[in-house]
Amino acid sequence: MLQNVIAGLQGVIDQAMVGNFVGSKGNAALGDSWQIILIVVVFLSSMFTGMGVLVARFAGANQPDKVNRVVYQAFLTAFALSVLLALIGYFASPVLLDIINAAPEVQQEALPFLRAMFMGIFGMMMFFMLSGAFRAAGDAHTPLRLGISMTVLTIGFNLILIPRFGTLGAAYGTIASSSSVALYGMWRLTRPSSVIHFERGMDRSVDFTIIRSLFKYGLPTGVQGIAMNVGGVLMLRFIGSLEQSAAAQAAYAVCYTQLFSLITWTSNGLLGAAATIAGQNLGAGNADRAVEGVRVASRIGLGAAAVVGLVFVAAPNLLLAIFGMKDPLVQSLAKQLLFYLSISGLFITVALSYTGGLQGTGDTRSPLYISVISQVIIPLGLCTIFQATRGLQPADIWLAIVIGHVTRCTLSWMRFRQGKWRSIRVDIEHARP
Repeated sequence: MLQNVIAGLQGVIDQAMVGNFVGSKGNAALGDSWQIILIVVVFLSSMFTGMGVLVARFAGANQPDKVNRVVYQAFLTAFALSVLLALIGYFASPVLLDIINAAPEVQQEALPFLRAMFMGIFGMMMFFMLSGAFRAAGDAHTPLRLGISMTVLTIGFNLILIPRFGTLGAAYGTIASSSSVALYGMWRLTRPSSVIHFERGMDRSVDFTIIRSLFKYGLPTGVQGIAMNVGGVLMLRFIGSLEQSAAAQAAYAVCYTQLFSLITWTSNGLLGAAATIAGQNLGAGNADRAVEGVRVASRIGLGAAAVVGLVFVAAPNLLLAIFGMKDPLVQSLAKQLLFYLSISGLFITVALSYTGGLQGTGDTRSPLYISVISQVIIPLGLCTIFQATRGLQPADIWLAIVIGHVTRCTLSWMRFRQGKWRSIRVDIEHARP
């Protein structure tokens, strides 16, 4: 949780600096670009979910050799995919910005940022992979240290680069910090004292049996993430069609992409914790303790979301001032959105805790179906209906977001309670020893 709060604050600081040095078009460019980048990040991260399923189960069963083998194959796969998708993303960036209907002045700021982030995406991928691997193996402190280091480095780089390069400086700072931390984390994997370590004599060839297992459990999560982020991109198209599109995009970028991350990043930390607890305990043959761990995670998340939501409602002017948001129309839309998000946060944090329980035990398909229904079909369907019947308003989009989160919470809780995950078996016994 602490690691993810720190990561969320890093994004807030980036957005605030860009807002103050570049203005609202910089805020919109950063928010639009991250919606696109997250599609790629989530796809590459899909195998990290598969890795987490295998690592947690083998750690719980006290099989460290299998843990090391799985992580090494995940490292090879992440490297290859990040290079491939970086090249594709660089050349596809103009088309992607057209798809989300970004305003011309926003595209001018967003295109260099987006291309730079694609080309430097390897460091970010390694950071996510290393954090997931150490956490699934039971070491939550190393990911925390990596996260703190990356945040401090990013802030330091951005203080120098954003005043000089504007929005593009935020990309340079993130690339430099994530690459530095990734190199340190890879060095940690060579240390015998590490809970995961690559020994000198270990087989370093590609093992497609393990890689297939990574994608077997991880690909549904990748498709889930892509569907959710495509839904987010299409939601930006609805926002771009509003009469006050530029102001609404700036409000959405700050409130939903950044401030709401104080809830979602905390909840994603709980998702990872719930997945680890559920997977390790199932591997150790204690399914009832897995259930209790997920319940505790949801209660912690609910308390944190309530506190952050209260701040959204009680002090919106203070929060918006951090990002240099002075335009009256942008402020009005942002305050309205923060009210809706204060309600939405209560449901998304519970949903993510139970999603972690399902994914950690190996049931990665159910969260996919639930996410497509709740995060894509329902909110986009509602916006389409509103737009066709009476004209779309910003509050309609905010309401659609809340209804989607309520649906995801309900379906995730119901699916976990069914308990079908108890019978899932995980192994790589056919992989090369």
